[in-house]
Amino acid sequence: MSTIEVMPVPPTAGPLPPVPAADADRPAAKVRAFFRAWGLHLLLAIMAFGLTLPFLWMLLTSLKPLAEVGSDNWLPGSTLNIWQWHWHNYAEVFTTPGIHFTSWYANSLLIASWVTFLQLFTSSLAAFSFARLQWPGRDRVFLLYLATMMLPGLVMMVPNYQIMISLHLVDTFTGLIVPAAFTAFGTFLLRQFMLSIPTSIDEAAEIDGASKWRLYWDIILPLARPGLVALAIFTFIGNYQNIFWPLIMLRSTDKYTLPIGLMYFDSSRGQATQLLMAASAMMVIPLIIVFVVLQKQLVKGIQLGAVKG
Repeated sequence: MSTIEVMPVPPTAGPLPPVPAADADRPAAKVRAFFRAWGLHLLLAIMAFGLTLPFLWMLLTSLKPLAEVGSDNWLPGSTLNIWQWHWHNYAEVFTTPGIHFTSWYANSLLIASWVTFLQLFTSSLAAFSFARLQWPGRDRVFLLYLATMMLPGLVMMVPNYQIMISLHLVDTFTGLIVPAAFTAFGTFLLRQFMLSIPTSIDEAAEIDGASKWRLYWDIILPLARPGLVALAIFTFIGNYQNIFWPLIMLRSTDKYTLPIGLMYFDSSRGQATQLLMAASAMMVIPLIIVFVVLQKQLVKGIQLGAVKG
């Protein structure tokens, strides 16, 4: 009779060793995260206050009389009563003899708007050609196109001025708008967005019978909207604040832009700093409106432009 060997049953495993829980570290980690977040917010608040300090000084100075402009007191009249501040300085900007503030304001908005529109149109067309069309030497031409960004604007100012003289465009708005209607930076920016769009969209549109213009206008441009908005903001702000080219091109006082016209507050009436600050405060209003309205699109466009391509 065969014997059956019974295998010994292993002893029952005892309790597992306690696993060190992270609960003990969680309060300390939360405290560190709390102070780190508040420290970062405090640093950003200090930086934001430092950046807004010049604008605050500009606004307060625009509400002072001329005798208090150089004083150490930030508040107009050293009082918190805003009704005693010199609000009439803003009205005096429009009524000062020899100051055509309304015309200068309109000229700046008109020139900046036209340059922005033309740059969006020409840059988007060039970017569409470099990104979506296939033609011999495309990439080499694009590199030559980018090489123009290496030339300083002051170097190109003299030949551009000579061209404007030969075309009889000196002292005209056309002479201010046309040379600024093309930009290699805008072409590069929009090309990066258009390269991120799948080429299968082009193939599907061509199968449906869409022309190249239809593809550009109805499909590519709407998809590249963040890049268009970012370029529009950069272009508008840059041309709205431009002073060198208008200062060279313009001769008539009524055609001046705001950056040139602001210099008249220190010449026609002596040193009218309070009026200069009031005019500067009104000058930045369109820039603030453009930035606030298009802020989300601007941030989105910069983020996409940084990772696409």
